[in-house]
Amino acid sequence: MLLIRFLIISICILYILRSLVRWFLPMLFQGMVNKAQQQQNAQQQYKQPKPTGAIKVDYMPPAQKGAIPDSEGEFVDYEEVK
Repeated sequence: MLLIRFLIISICILYILRSLVRWFLPMLFQGMVNKAQQQQNAQQQYKQPKPTGAIKVDYMPPAQKGAIPDSEGEFVDYEEVK
């Protein structure tokens, strides 16, 4: 009798929790999405629009002296073993 009572109470609790999650989880996610959209809109307001066709290079590595061109390099002889 105790086992049946425990199972019925457990099923009721799970059903209630499932119902609550269906109601409150979408509200929580909607709030998070709205907050993220507001932050994104605020960041876009502060950015200045780039002129069309403009290219900006952030980093250009320094030229290396004595670099080996791609056409040259080490070649290792090998034999194919079957």
